[in-house]
Amino acid sequence: MRYVILAVFLAVLAGAGAAGHHVWTFLTVPPEDPGHEVVVVIEPGQRFADVAARLVERGVVTDAPLFTLYAKYTDLGGKVKAGEFALSTGLTPGKVLEVLTTSAGIQRKLSVPEGLTMRQTARIVEEAGFGTAESFVRAARDKALLEKYAVPADTAEGFLFPETYLFSRKPGNDAAYVVEAMLREFFRQAQNVWPVKPLEGKSLYEAVTLASIVEKETGVPEERARVAGVFLNRLAKNMLLQTDPTVIYGLGESFDGNLRRAHLDDPKNPYNTYQLPGLPPGPICSPGLGALLAVAAPEIHDYYYFVATGEGAHRFSKTLNDHINAVNRFQRKRTTSP
Repeated sequence: MRYVILAVFLAVLAGAGAAGHHVWTFLTVPPEDPGHEVVVVIEPGQRFADVAARLVERGVVTDAPLFTLYAKYTDLGGKVKAGEFALSTGLTPGKVLEVLTTSAGIQRKLSVPEGLTMRQTARIVEEAGFGTAESFVRAARDKALLEKYAVPADTAEGFLFPETYLFSRKPGNDAAYVVEAMLREFFRQAQNVWPVKPLEGKSLYEAVTLASIVEKETGVPEERARVAGVFLNRLAKNMLLQTDPTVIYGLGESFDGNLRRAHLDDPKNPYNTYQLPGLPPGPICSPGLGALLAVAAPEIHDYYYFVATGEGAHRFSKTLNDHINAVNRFQRKRTTSP
């Protein structure tokens, strides 16, 4: 159909002599041969005439009025998408329109590791050029957006799934589309974690909260289910969880990297699991799939304690005396090492 329209378009102008030759050249001969890549950003709601002028400025097409007329005859002018596009000065106008109306645009990578807070993720998003950190946090607190994805909380903390994403950068600085993609991915992954009976509401929130603690406590995949089992054992016995990462999260931006005894003794910190029983008020980071699976299928055992060995792993203990011995052994080893 496009070629029929092109033929009609050319026939209308063919009788114009030199003008007809100019039109034919414009439509069939690219600006350069070979061409070079040009990145063009099209803003939402931008007039097609302005798009055409921008393409001429970047050397992608040679005649803005003719390109606008051609887009009108092919009925493609209104189908041009907003976004960031990789074009070439070696394309004909028809190919340029094809890219602008059918392509998803340039796909850029955003890598979000496990264990980041909402604000840390927001900073990564901003640094990668996908929108401001402020707009990301605003979207992660947007009540309507949270209700849309059935997030059982006032913020998306814990539900921003850590993954490597491919995005077409949206014009402007609003990162809401990144938040939406991360929430969609969380609930897609949640179907794999709880395939038989998906969790929702309070049960889901508590599971994500525990998974976020597991995520922060160990980076060893083989330990995650065991760590989850330790915390579940302690909860079952009404024991304090006594986990440093929750205290650190509660300190927020005031934490200077040095966790002090005064921090552990402070009952005013709602995330202080050394002073307050049960789970903290909510997730302390975004857990990855491994931590979620560990909470869904924890290891069944009699461990109630664990301490870092200083080599990335942990020593698990069943009794307080064994734990104290392990702490003395590994903490002394760590402090006396050169």
